[in-house]
Amino acid sequence: MRYGAATALDGVSVSVRAGEMVALIGANGAGKTTLVNTVCGILRPAAGELRTSGRLALVPEGRHLFGPLTVDDNLRLGAWRDRKNRDTGHIYQLLPELVPLRKQVAGRLSGGQQQMVALGRALMGRPDVLVIDEMSLGLAPRVVENLAGHLRQRHAEGLAVLLIEQNARLALDLCSRAYVLEAGRVVAEGPSAELAGSTEVATAYLGLES
Repeated sequence: MRYGAATALDGVSVSVRAGEMVALIGANGAGKTTLVNTVCGILRPAAGELRTSGRLALVPEGRHLFGPLTVDDNLRLGAWRDRKNRDTGHIYQLLPELVPLRKQVAGRLSGGQQQMVALGRALMGRPDVLVIDEMSLGLAPRVVENLAGHLRQRHAEGLAVLLIEQNARLALDLCSRAYVLEAGRVVAEGPSAELAGSTEVATAYLGLES
């Protein structure tokens, strides 16, 4: 992937198998969001190929809700391609915290509430693969813990997840396998437990001293 003469991603190969939860970690500017946008078809790679099986949905960095609309209206937009299946009832069953908020204007919600709406909106499309870009960004640890719990539940039900996170500790704890992206290249990959035990990864991304 290139922006003009600059190469944002170089030879990156990432896979997420059915029912798997995979993390992609890296510092700001590593190319994580560029990879997300490429996977979701927003950007076209200069070379290589992208293969997906089933439906894919994105929870974007920064949530990108429609602030003047209600929570319920924002959820319905997640199924805009499927006019016959815009009933939001199953989302309120999955995310009961949204029930008392359904008629509230999304722009007036807290950051954690907005992230929950963004998650619900993505789930409205009944995806096979959920891509989440910076789930924890700007949120309190208690809120992140709640979101992580919901993610674990959806994964236990068979949903495949690609979690893009700057919070490496959270990502490695949630996911069984992970990639480390640095300057547009994958510099490490493997089981999360092995990466967490790596001195290089721990020093660079988990805040531990070498």
